[in-house]
Amino acid sequence: MFEAVLLTVITAATPLLIAAMGELVVERSGVLNLGVEGMMIMGAVVGFAVANQTGSGTLGVFAAIAAGMAMSALFGFLVLVLVTNQVATGLALTILGIGFSGLIGEAFIGVPGLKLPELYVPVLSEIPFFGPVLFQQDSIVYLSFALVAAVAYFLFRTRLGLVLRSVGDNHGSAHALGYSVIRIRFAAILFGGACAGLAGAYMSLAYTPQWVENMTAGRGWIALALVVFSSWLPLRVVIGAYLFGAVSVLNLHAQAVEIDIPSQLLSSLPYLATILVLVLISANRRLTLVNTPACLGKPFVPDR
Repeated sequence: MFEAVLLTVITAATPLLIAAMGELVVERSGVLNLGVEGMMIMGAVVGFAVANQTGSGTLGVFAAIAAGMAMSALFGFLVLVLVTNQVATGLALTILGIGFSGLIGEAFIGVPGLKLPELYVPVLSEIPFFGPVLFQQDSIVYLSFALVAAVAYFLFRTRLGLVLRSVGDNHGSAHALGYSVIRIRFAAILFGGACAGLAGAYMSLAYTPQWVENMTAGRGWIALALVVFSSWLPLRVVIGAYLFGAVSVLNLHAQAVEIDIPSQLLSSLPYLATILVLVLISANRRLTLVNTPACLGKPFVPDR
């Protein structure tokens, strides 16, 4: 029983972890992208459609990443070149993604999905409990942990990571030193879009291998909250993602053991937990300021 619960938590946490890691890099550069939900849902529908038409889950994953990057490129052009309001533009991107995904996915409703294969490690996969949990996951689960390590190393152990963080903390000084703030932020936005698209692909090709309209169900917003919850630190994102993943699967297992709690209440727990965490963090001013990029959400125009 515990093994089944843990496997479900892993699958529920993986899209949150991937999307949150991408948004963390974006916000570290000083940009607030509220369009994560829209990029995720576009990744989900495009990934499912391409996998269904080609019979290749790998092509579906790459197509989902491309879809997420295309949406993020639109966001980057609007907020960096046209200097539109980041909050309003991110919300518009989410609305666009939800609506456009419904249009694309209409032909795929009820169509059997293509599930990404699980990797099998000889001998290790046969170990009781630890084998299925650690050595029989699909490739994206392992990629999510590699992504955390890569982002942590990039941000805090490389010169480029230091430059990106400096842009997020003081874009004026970074520009004066000769760094292209616009290019650095655009690259960060594209990376965030790629991660959101990958998270969406995991939803439609691994978590629930089918297309259902609005199947991300607010996970993009939870990913945004995870970035704040983690104080913009990669390793804390892992903890938060798995905590929220555990809360999100509580509904399924509570119904399985016939606990007499309304399913609607259990379904709302991830979002109630999100609100509670944000309230607690906002109440602590010191915690709010720790690691927060000083230029987060502030537009940059070189000639001003």
